[in-house]
Amino acid sequence: MNAIVALCHFCELHGPRTLFCTEVLHSPLPQGAGSGDISGQNEQAEEEEGGIQMSSRIRSHSPAEGASADSSSPGPKKSDMCEASGCRSLAGGHPGYVSHDKETSIKYVSHQHPNHPQLFSIVRQACVRSLSCEVCPGREGPIFFGDEQHGFVFSHTFFIKDSLARGFQRWYSIITIMMDRIYLINSWPFLLGKIRGIIDELQGKALKVFEAEQFGCPQRAQRMNTAFTPFLHQRNGNAARSLTSLTNDENLWACLHTSFAWLLKACGSRLTEKLLEGAPTEDTLVQMEKLADLKEESEGWDGSEEEEKPSSQPDVVEGQELSKSSPETSLMPDCNSWNVAHRRLSVFRSLRHMRQVLGASAFRMLAWHVLMGNQVIWKARDMDLVQSAFDVLRTMLPIGCVRIIPYSDQYEEAYRCNFLGLSPHVQIPPHILSSEFAVLVEVRAATRSSLYPTLFDDEQSLNKYEFIVTSGSPVAADRVGPTILNKIEAALTNQNLSVDVVDQCLVCLKEEWMNKVKVLFKFTKVDSRPKEDTQKLLSILGAAEEDNVKLLKFWMTGLSKTYKSHLMSTVRSPTSSESRN
Repeated sequence: MNAIVALCHFCELHGPRTLFCTEVLHSPLPQGAGSGDISGQNEQAEEEEGGIQMSSRIRSHSPAEGASADSSSPGPKKSDMCEASGCRSLAGGHPGYVSHDKETSIKYVSHQHPNHPQLFSIVRQACVRSLSCEVCPGREGPIFFGDEQHGFVFSHTFFIKDSLARGFQRWYSIITIMMDRIYLINSWPFLLGKIRGIIDELQGKALKVFEAEQFGCPQRAQRMNTAFTPFLHQRNGNAARSLTSLTNDENLWACLHTSFAWLLKACGSRLTEKLLEGAPTEDTLVQMEKLADLKEESEGWDGSEEEEKPSSQPDVVEGQELSKSSPETSLMPDCNSWNVAHRRLSVFRSLRHMRQVLGASAFRMLAWHVLMGNQVIWKARDMDLVQSAFDVLRTMLPIGCVRIIPYSDQYEEAYRCNFLGLSPHVQIPPHILSSEFAVLVEVRAATRSSLYPTLFDDEQSLNKYEFIVTSGSPVAADRVGPTILNKIEAALTNQNLSVDVVDQCLVCLKEEWMNKVKVLFKFTKVDSRPKEDTQKLLSILGAAEEDNVKLLKFWMTGLSKTYKSHLMSTVRSPTSSESRN
């Protein structure tokens, strides 16, 4: 992440001061910071965290930035620094800390002030604003400010206990500066959590020192017993103490360098840019919504052990599968792992493969029920076979229309799932077997080993099974069916098209018909047009046939919440329409 993280301090003599900052360097280090090594001062400590090699190598004999008395240095003059290093982090002559990221060849450099004059000015201004005017209520907490010219800042102010300070505490802030406002705002939750952790650690160490000092020599009682005088102990020679003294941690700056460098790397890695050609598809929107829901559920989990669900309620996830097997089948991978590996070879690999195995008429009946939203039931002993069948069949539907229970020990109603896998011993209610809204595929052992021709390699063939497809409403061979089904069959029978090309054809066909679904939803649900107008619209869309209308109504349930809410929010009210006219 192209940003700078800095620790700032409010000095009672000099005002806001930058104590320590870490920046990212994509190019070789500046000449002033990379020339000459000091022999005899190579006591080095290397650490590994998140793929970054931490190296506190002494690289230059020149004083640290900000600690030089040279007037050409961008840092403050030595006369403006506290005598006891209250405004200083690194001692004079200390070159700072460097971390090398082996993965990206990026260097993370830490010192008191940025070496570049322009960056020094930006950090200096952000430091002053974070400890003066840009603070949240209570003077402790996060805040966001900035502009296009001087960069945007995420600032978190906090107090550190000090028994010798006015009010027994000193004011600090950790700021993150970058030019990309959107990126910084999107990183707010991440930065807040990680920076809060750094602050808690600093405050915890300082509190232990404060309590120890108060126990040995209570300052509050001593001050109350002293005659009232203006509290100017700094001006009387008691300069502000350094942060290392307040926390009693001599390795404080090396630890802060490690934390700041990791923060910059991790924050830059968590968000990635993705090129989208045109508007996202409905499947993409639905996937994003489901991922957001899963993230909210995981964040709401309080850490307690999740209660086991009864076996009578298999897990159902729209567009995803969570298998719930019987106790007997759940033990099979451990007891018969070699048998499981052999069974996984007998699976469906594509729609074309399934059509060749089932036969043209049986596949058309099965595909018709899938597209219409009817319940598809598979009964088989081989769980992997059922899973592969559902993985193949679901490619014909939008993700929002898919509800799968991969394997269950009892029948589940159609409102819970439109893909249901059952073990062979499960009894299906008679009204389901005779229903026109369900199709059953029974997988049995073939009576002859050559019942189906071997279309693929022997190890991947399914000729040892017999597939019986039945339904209360068989699709007649001469029935036209939905238009998309005819196009899918045409693509599957065209041997000039590879499996990958067929998959892309399915994506295009689904998106074409989802656009028709969007138009119909807007026309009927949002605008509330009469049936006559709806019939005219269906004719224009080329979907006036009965099967096409049923398909559109079922696919309407798979529209994303984002699209529906967008339509509802953009419906023009009568007053807005009149004002436009």
